[in-house]
Amino acid sequence: MTSTAKPTKDRIVAAANKLFYDEGIRGVSVDAVAERAGVTKRTLYYHFKSKDDLIAAYLEGRDQPNLVLFKRWFDEAKGGLPMKVQAIFDNLAHSARHPKWRGCGFLRTSAELANMPGHPAMKIGAAHKKKFEAWLQTEFDTAKLSNAPLLARQIALLLDGSFATVLLHRDAAYMEAAGLAANKLVSTAKRAASKAPRSS
Repeated sequence: MTSTAKPTKDRIVAAANKLFYDEGIRGVSVDAVAERAGVTKRTLYYHFKSKDDLIAAYLEGRDQPNLVLFKRWFDEAKGGLPMKVQAIFDNLAHSARHPKWRGCGFLRTSAELANMPGHPAMKIGAAHKKKFEAWLQTEFDTAKLSNAPLLARQIALLLDGSFATVLLHRDAAYMEAAGLAANKLVSTAKRAASKAPRSS
């Protein structure tokens, strides 16, 4: 199916995704999105009441694909749990070396909307980050690691911190360093779990 054969709403979201990710939400007008989607501004506003609704749709469209990608990297990684967690960082580091990489769309959007905590896109971004954290916690619970919620939060902090640092320095090695730290945290938790007395 060609882009012109896509439903109009899908074309608008695809255009917004490309422009907002590349240039930021503040730097892109509704007119620019409509032009890229090949529709009139009136048509865009038929599908989206406001630019805010379009920004929310942009992040909603990134939610599941990103989570699925993280899970795939995790599942396909060789080695035990520490290596599987590290693989998320290593794969992101590979992506970050692409010249078109612009960091995490959720974090960049939240930075642009920092003075609007009630914006629907802020809620979508927060929910996305919580889903990632909850998924990690489930993996750690399955592995019977102690304090899985805290460990999942620590890994999430390493991930988001590395997103910000790599975007600042344009050096993907920071992402790899964060991956090594995540590996060590999970390895330590695994060793602690193996030494813990088992309940009868």
